[in-house]
Amino acid sequence: MTAPEQIDIDLGHIRLHALCWGDHEGPLAICLHGFPDSAWTWRHLGPALADAGYRVVAPFTRGYAPSDIPADGDFHVAALAYDALALHHALGGDERAVLIGHDWGAMTVNAIAARTDDRFRRLVALAVPPIAVIRRQPPRGRVRLLPRQMAMSWYIGFNLLPALPERLLDRVIPMLWRRWGPPPSDEDIANALAAVPTMAHRAAALGYYRAPVRGRVSARYADDATAWLRPPVSPILYLHGDADGCMRPEFADRLVDFLPAGSEVAQVPSAGHFLHLDQPDAVHRRILDHLADGDSPA
Repeated sequence: MTAPEQIDIDLGHIRLHALCWGDHEGPLAICLHGFPDSAWTWRHLGPALADAGYRVVAPFTRGYAPSDIPADGDFHVAALAYDALALHHALGGDERAVLIGHDWGAMTVNAIAARTDDRFRRLVALAVPPIAVIRRQPPRGRVRLLPRQMAMSWYIGFNLLPALPERLLDRVIPMLWRRWGPPPSDEDIANALAAVPTMAHRAAALGYYRAPVRGRVSARYADDATAWLRPPVSPILYLHGDADGCMRPEFADRLVDFLPAGSEVAQVPSAGHFLHLDQPDAVHRRILDHLADGDSPA
């Protein structure tokens, strides 16, 4: 693994710590992690993108150490999208910039793909498809998948409970990694646990699940708080592991039929929820081919 540079980025409303790879003059590639994870999840893709000419910036998203816990306590997807667009501006991103996200990072990508102020040349989402697009698929297929998916998604209801999830997160995180795909490495679990070292950080990570239920969005992010529920208007590359134990791979079936023109969808063989770690070569190839299609990053 190529060791990353580590930087702090002051966005004005929050300070984010980030891992970086590549030439500072290259086009910007922002990579957003999910739950339960950290920016170290991009330790394979970051160098691969850097080798392709990109300047890669992978922040620890709001609330995950060593980034700040936001003073406004807002963890809504609208806040995550605001941070991504603020990163684009703060880092001098231009029309060549790309955005890649996994899990909650994918939710952020999907929200930005539904906005009219999308500033990215390419958008890539891993493991979580756009909610609105799932709803557009034939009801029979969705009903068939729902019972098993509800059982797989038990952790969401658990995360909504008060206090208890914070106390048990050090046990829940390793369990989720083991259940969601091929056996994880000790390094992956250690990185995920290191990003939630205190009860305050744990509450922040769980806040991503609690925010949509509470329904409150800070005024700073309220201009487009429903984007995460709308279908994309910009094309995306969507990748899903065919052994994903978090979200059923069948949700990717026919997904491309309901996405904007220029979108691509693929299932990655022998990959679980953390597909970019389970099958890095296959995922890198898909992403780099998509980014190279059309405009050059140079």
